[in-house]
Parts: sequence; C-alpha cells; structure tokens
Amino acid sequence: MAIIPLFPLQTTLFPGSHLPLRIFEVRYLDLIKKCIADGTQFGVVALLSGGEVRTPQGGEVLAAHGTMARIDAWEAPMPGLLHVKCSGTTRFALSGSTVGKYGLWHGEAAELAEDSRVPIPAALQAAANRLGSLITELQKNRVPAEEMPISRPYLLDECGWVANRWGELLPLPVAEKQLLLAMDDPAARLAWVHNYLSAKNLLS
Repeated sequence: MAIIPLFPLQTTLFPGSHLPLRIFEVRYLDLIKKCIADGTQFGVVALLSGGEVRTPQGGEVLAAHGTMARIDAWEAPMPGLLHVKCSGTTRFALSGSTVGKYGLWHGEAAELAEDSRVPIPAALQAAANRLGSLITELQKNRVPAEEMPISRPYLLDECGWVANRWGELLPLPVAEKQLLLAMDDPAARLAWVHNYLSAKNLLS
C-alpha cells in the first residue's frame, strides 16, 4: 500500500491510453511540477460526482480504481499554464482518500498486476478485427499520428490491449468503465466488450 497524489477527472484512464492535460489550477500545477522534477507518476481516478475544477461546495466522490499516469512531454506556453501529455501505466485500487486544505487529493493505493499476454480466443476475434478496421480507416483518412485516438504499438493479438482500447473509445457510463478497469482477467474484460459490441451491432 502506498500514498499517491490523485488527479480526479471525468474520464477513466486505462493502461496504454494517452491523456493530454491542460493544467491551470495551482494545486495541480504544483503536483505536475513536482512529478516532472522527481520523475514520478500520479494517479488518475474517475469522478463519480463533482467537478474537475475546485468549487467552494466540493462534493467530489472518487471511483475505487484508477491508473497511474506517466508524464511523457510538457510545455509551459505562459506563466500559470502547463500542457502535459501523459500515458497510463499500471492500475491501482483505492482503499481510502483524503483531500488537503489546498484541494489536492491523496489516496491509499494498492498496485494491481499488469495484464498477462493472453491471445485473442476465436470467439472474441471479431472485437479485435473491428478495432483493427477502425485503425485502418483512420490511417486511410490520413489522420495525423498525434491526433489518432489509438497509438502504437498496435497489440491486436492481446486481449488486454484490445479490451482497454475499446474501454477508452466506447461512450460507456463511468460505472461500466470502472467495471472494465477493475477486471483482472484480460479475456473476461474482452468478453464483456465483445458482448457490448455485439448487442449494439458494432461488430460488422
């Protein structure tokens, strides 16, 4: 168990996902500057209620699972503003969280195991094929690499990677994204996604 700084967002970050952030609140400017200086990561956790920008009312409720974020690149276009590009690394489970007087959250987090490399079962291959088709369509339309919603390497033969990419792409409620993020079995995660895509007629 470790105490980690938390960055609550109205999105769910999955391992292998890319996350651009525009930082202007003092609490997060201090956090990000410290992470850059120390070469450390911070935890991204979804908001179940409340807003990303601090208000006097507060009321933020954090999800139980999140993903550590690594800072890959940053720039400061003007004082008091940072543009940061991050990548999701490892999942974690929160056993508790507290907010400091300046509004920065910290949580007691247990790191969850990285996905093992599980090949795509034949019964779930359609979900991987559809994702591959989507990537091909974007490439044919000459979408710039920095604007692609999915970044290389394309691990279309691994259950965890395919399930995570669908998890970030699909317009699922936070509760369902959290369900996926919490699943330790990559094949079970992909099976859930496959069933969803099939029910929505999105596999053809």
